[in-house]
Amino acid sequence: MKQFRIAIIGQGRSGRDIHGLHLRKDTERFRVVAVVDLLEKRRERAAQEYGCDVYEDYTALFGRNDIDLVVNSTPSHLHYAISKDLLEHGFNVLCEKPCVPTVAEFDDLCETAKRKNRHFLVFQQSRFADYFLQVKNVIASGKLGRIVHIGIQFNGFARRWDWQCCLDRNGGNLANTGPHPLDQALNLLDAYGQELGIFCRMDRCNTFGNAEDYVKLILTAPDRPLVDLDISSCDAYPSYTYKVEGTRGTLKGDMKKLEWKYFKEEEAPKQTLIRTPLYVDEEQHPAYCSEQLKWYEESWEGDPQAPFIAAVQTYYDQVYELLCNGREHDIKLYQVRQQLDVIRKCHEMNPQIN
Repeated sequence: MKQFRIAIIGQGRSGRDIHGLHLRKDTERFRVVAVVDLLEKRRERAAQEYGCDVYEDYTALFGRNDIDLVVNSTPSHLHYAISKDLLEHGFNVLCEKPCVPTVAEFDDLCETAKRKNRHFLVFQQSRFADYFLQVKNVIASGKLGRIVHIGIQFNGFARRWDWQCCLDRNGGNLANTGPHPLDQALNLLDAYGQELGIFCRMDRCNTFGNAEDYVKLILTAPDRPLVDLDISSCDAYPSYTYKVEGTRGTLKGDMKKLEWKYFKEEEAPKQTLIRTPLYVDEEQHPAYCSEQLKWYEESWEGDPQAPFIAAVQTYYDQVYELLCNGREHDIKLYQVRQQLDVIRKCHEMNPQIN
């Protein structure tokens, strides 16, 4: 089996605890040959954990020709400049989310990758989470009928005081947490390339920075369900991750358990429109419009740790197929571009945050 050589820039929560954690296990297909980090202790730890070369500055990689992919897991506001530099120097680049603050910067990175004949990837692994795949499976089964409304909540109660609550660091709930549920929402909406209807309300509540920590985002497109997305740090009673309403049933649940109930159209009582008053007996006592439907109920349970681990595994499975066999990754650049455009428009609707 071919083994690809990886360099990781950054050993923070993403570089070490997500990418590094996976790559330390997936050694048959990948080998971490270099790690870059500004902090000396992190470099020393990386040298022990990966058995790799370590550098303080990513430009030290430029003299090497033995690196197949560079993972850019630097702080968000550095993604554009570093990814651009890496691509210009002939590296394939996997950039952490949020990719870049602007569509113009994203277009420039895509153009640079094309011009240099390099791969440019964005780490949107939540598309492969098992709970999300199950939601998609239920919707695709048709059991819920025509989908009318999709509610998504990535909520909790938290105060934040790190760099990810600062706008000049490309922070805030929409850029930080948002790429996960927003990527899922846009994938379910499946209106790539279309002009979307967008309503967004942002607020700053419990953050010590100047970025938003409350987001209400509603997305619409012709012949598509309404998508209602919450990313709130003010919700001490989070109730669900997904709630999907259809013409024949409903799904609800979180990352650990999903439940859905539905009726079968062919088993439902035959009804016709009645415009005259309804009554129940010869005395014409008033009646309420009601019927007995036979409900079918199903459920799914997952490992609480599995969604994250399995999603990263699938993402890197596709990275390997791309590098080894040229198979295109499922996370398409035009899909990421639409996400960045939505985020831009949300901020334009909320000038008080900017």
